[in-house]
Amino acid sequence: MILDDFDSRPGSATSLLRTFVGSQLRQLGGWISSAQLVRIMEALGVPANGARSAIARVKSKGLLVPEVVNGQPGYRVHGDAVPMLESGDRRIFSFRQQREDDNWCLISFSIPESRRDARHQLRRRLGWIGCGTVATGLWICPASLKDEVLAILEDLDLQECATLFIAGSPETDRPLSDAAAQWWDLDRLRELHERFLAQHSAQVGPAASDAEAFARYIHALDQWRVIPYLDPGLPNSALPSGWPGQASLELFGRISRSLAARAHAFARSSVR
Repeated sequence: MILDDFDSRPGSATSLLRTFVGSQLRQLGGWISSAQLVRIMEALGVPANGARSAIARVKSKGLLVPEVVNGQPGYRVHGDAVPMLESGDRRIFSFRQQREDDNWCLISFSIPESRRDARHQLRRRLGWIGCGTVATGLWICPASLKDEVLAILEDLDLQECATLFIAGSPETDRPLSDAAAQWWDLDRLRELHERFLAQHSAQVGPAASDAEAFARYIHALDQWRVIPYLDPGLPNSALPSGWPGQASLELFGRISRSLAARAHAFARSSVR
């Protein structure tokens, strides 16, 4: 399974390239010439040398594969990466907020020391999809994420080491919001939302050109796309007062409605 590279810092050349591939290239037939891809990256403010370095890294991660078409060297989206990109579409563009009466999923696992590398990968990837840590070997997430948890267990061949429980709202000796603050890093999530709001509130509105719309949209999408993974969309009762999640979600929606169509028009004209 090819995974998204969440270690890439949003705004970096590598992260911007992955965002372009995921949001635009599949809709353009899945192939782009090397020269066109460098020019696309230059439109995002990435110089040619930085673009080539980012392309090399993304290729090494398996997202792009070299392919010559009509004598032109270029790159195609790896077929094995499509499930990851489609999962990203659902997360990024269909952010799901858990309702108060929705179920939860508990993940209990015990992995032998001989498989400690797999145990480390499991913890890391559960964190990537927005799971919280209740205790060692016991994680929690909205039940809507169950299928993603099962896919991770299957990919790591850990099905026999874990048991999933679907349950109602947790009963604790304190408010659920206090417990959630222990299970998830809500301070980090708040910072991600607030940074997105601070940096992109001015991006709503018409762009002077398709090229400007493309740059503004890809940069905003690149920063936003990590948030719906790390933020599980907890119900209001599990969140502190003044939570900025809804505001940043609404801002991303306005940016998309304002810029996405013209951004894709620019991308389409750049690969002709």
